[in-house]
Amino acid sequence: MTRYIRRTAFFCLLLLAALLVNAARIQVIEADSLDRNPANRRDTVARYSQPRGNILVGGRTVTGSKDTGQQLRYERTYTQGPLYAPVTGYASQTYGTTLLESAEDDVLSGTASTLAPLPFWNDITRSRQPGGQVSTTIDASMQRAGYEGLAGRRGAVAAVEPSSGKILALVSSPSYDPGQLSGTGPGVTGAWSRLNGESDQPMLDRAIRQTYPPGSTFKIVTAAAALDSRTVTDPGAPTDIPEPYVLPGTDTTLPNEAEGCDKASLEYAITWSCNTVMAGLGVRTGLSGMVDTVEKFGFNDTGITIPSGVAASHFDTRMSDDQLALSSIGQYDTRATPLQMAMVASAVANGGDLKYPYLVGRILASDGDVESRTHERTYQRAMNPATAQWLRRMMVDVVEEGTGTSAAIDGATVGGKTGTAQHGVGNSGTPYAWFIAWAQADDAVRPAVAVAVVVEDAEADRADISGGGDAAPIARAVMEEALRD
Repeated sequence: MTRYIRRTAFFCLLLLAALLVNAARIQVIEADSLDRNPANRRDTVARYSQPRGNILVGGRTVTGSKDTGQQLRYERTYTQGPLYAPVTGYASQTYGTTLLESAEDDVLSGTASTLAPLPFWNDITRSRQPGGQVSTTIDASMQRAGYEGLAGRRGAVAAVEPSSGKILALVSSPSYDPGQLSGTGPGVTGAWSRLNGESDQPMLDRAIRQTYPPGSTFKIVTAAAALDSRTVTDPGAPTDIPEPYVLPGTDTTLPNEAEGCDKASLEYAITWSCNTVMAGLGVRTGLSGMVDTVEKFGFNDTGITIPSGVAASHFDTRMSDDQLALSSIGQYDTRATPLQMAMVASAVANGGDLKYPYLVGRILASDGDVESRTHERTYQRAMNPATAQWLRRMMVDVVEEGTGTSAAIDGATVGGKTGTAQHGVGNSGTPYAWFIAWAQADDAVRPAVAVAVVVEDAEADRADISGGGDAAPIARAVMEEALRD
């Protein structure tokens, strides 16, 4: 009898060991894969069992949470959703997260290790803390000025503080209400289908996720390359670049809209936007010199995050001279985001020192305690300080006597550059009206803001005229708000 009892006990011990091994397998080895299994709703239910942390603009929340009483209890809500959609993105129970809602999801959902009371607390307990808060660098008045200036037209505004890299405005138009996508059900799927089907693409963040041919605003970059490489040593001296200018290796002549461009100086070419001079200087600087400069400004960098990912602005690294000539005036394959062109203006305004742009100033716990701060850092020395000083003067001339006079502001020094970029086969696409600028109050020691505006403008049929007429007034409105702060 004793022998049978022992065998039974041993068999039970084996069963217990098997149970322990299986439990360890499930809870340790396969835990991550089970968590990721689409059929497992426990994490999803837990994710929406508490209010999501808020995104702040100027210390005020622009997001919230609504108790639905359903299994997925809390839905995201948005204050002035279309105004701030290019900043917040959406947090949807159906379609996931984008932009800041995605980049700072661990903070907002309460799973960030920085919010836990002890190191590894969340990992050990598999719990989440109350959602933290994300305080942005956006200036509410500047954001609204850009949004109202575009007035529903397709386009974008990006503004940064040159001395720090703080992003002060990110506007994309037309926009949408991200709250329409927050929950589940037919209303959400219907809104998703409608928004994705609209030809104006309201969910496209044109400020950081869309690239455009920058047109004549890119001439600032070409001028920086020509000066830094000493292709030009005296910006006020005439060049020997003739009008008309024949693209190298072709029979194609490059036109000018401005007068007086024949052998004009670099100063004159920037003030009045001479295509011929700037194309010729780009070719003389050479491909390697141009690439070296454009990449210091941030072109071709696929890793810029603010912390949302930014589309890479593009400048070809392999081109023939005729293609280089066109690229040097912001055409051919050259493309830039509005944020990238705001960085160009910022580098000029800040003496050549380009700061890394950032959108999140502080991370806060749910009770308001500061968990972390973003510190300014230099992205690149984009150009020599002497070059930046020359370009500041040229951009001021554009506003005081050139194509950008509509951006002038009383009591401030404003530098700018207009541009209209043609595109499409035979330039058949809707032109893009551009303006980049910076502004410094007369009693200030440093510029307050650098801004880039692009408007997809069907009336922009002459180079630069529409950039000054359509985009520059929007930039002026944004800069005026910056100067009031």
